[in-house]
Formats: sequence, C-alpha cells, structure tokens
Amino acid sequence: MTDSPETSRKERANGVIVGTCLAFVVGMVGMAYAAVPLYDMFCRVTGYNGTTQRVEQASDVILDEKVKVTFDANTAAGLPWEFTPVQRDIDVRIGETVQVMYRAKNLSSEPTTGQATFNVTPMAAGAYFNKVQCFCFTETTLQPGEEMEMPVVFFVDPEIVKPVETKGIRTLTLSYTFYPREPSKPVARVKAKDEDAQKKL
Repeated sequence: MTDSPETSRKERANGVIVGTCLAFVVGMVGMAYAAVPLYDMFCRVTGYNGTTQRVEQASDVILDEKVKVTFDANTAAGLPWEFTPVQRDIDVRIGETVQVMYRAKNLSSEPTTGQATFNVTPMAAGAYFNKVQCFCFTETTLQPGEEMEMPVVFFVDPEIVKPVETKGIRTLTLSYTFYPREPSKPVARVKAKDEDAQKKL
C-alpha cells in the first residue's frame, strides 16, 4: 500500500519544520558561544560599560586642562591576594601619557594564579581612556608570599573635551578586579603527557 499524495505532502512539511527547528537550535548555540567575545569586542570599540581602549602609541596632543584619575583595586572571593594601587590618585593633563603602578601580594602558602578585568567610571569616559600598557587579561601567578608591582601606562584622549556628555568630566576612576583562575598548562608539558600515555598503550 502506497502513501497518498496528501500523506507525502504532510511528511515533507513536517521534515521542513524539523529541519528549520534544528537549524534554529544550532544557530542559537553558536550565538551563545559567540556572545561573550562579540560583546567584549563591542565594548572595546565603543567604550560601552566603561571599557577602556587599548592603543599602541601615546597621544601627540596634550591640553592644558587637567583631570584627576583615581585608582581602585579589588580581589574576588577565592583569591588570597592583597591587591592595591601604589598611588590612590593623580592629576594629569589631558593627553599626557603617564605610568602608575599596582601592587599584588600572595598571602597564601601555595602558588596562586589570578587574572584581572577592568573598567572606568563614569562609563561615558571609557572610550577616551587609552591604555598603552596594562596587565589586564594576562594570567599572573604569584608564589607563596611573593609580591609584584604591575605597571599601567595610559592617557586620556583629548577628544573627551568635545562631546557634551564628557566635556565636563573632571574625575575618572580606573578600577581593576583580580579573579582566581587555573593556570594554563604549558604546551610542551601537555605534549609530553600525551606521549607518555601513547607509550603505555
């Protein structure tokens, strides 16, 4: 007994619906994985949410106007570090490139690894806070009791004085938070372990 044309049409329609649903699910999973890096890239380009900009060279324009930059340091739960700015604040000319230091100390009896994130407030100023050198997004491992100073080199873009929403800003805060993380395993060590496992087979 053969299927009627009506049954065949229904089966084809059901197949199209199932295929569409599967494509939608796969697309949503892909978007979920892409969301974090895309959001991070968007923040870096626009300065949204107080994200600072990373630049390769210093400003060639320095204004007579000054802005105060204050420094904040935090550690998330699970990271036994003392983390502080060496200076609490500085007054800098807009466009002037300066270096400041943060200090971290491992208070535990074993090596620990952290990684820092950052932001600038007011958030509207994030797009004008340009970092030439920074320890952010770099794994930092401290041995027991080890103390380390970490430099940040930055300038405030002279363009900050032009937009209505930022031209009146006279104080910025650069804030870092260190989070605990598992240290990355060296590639050579991973390969050696794989080779040992192969030999045992």
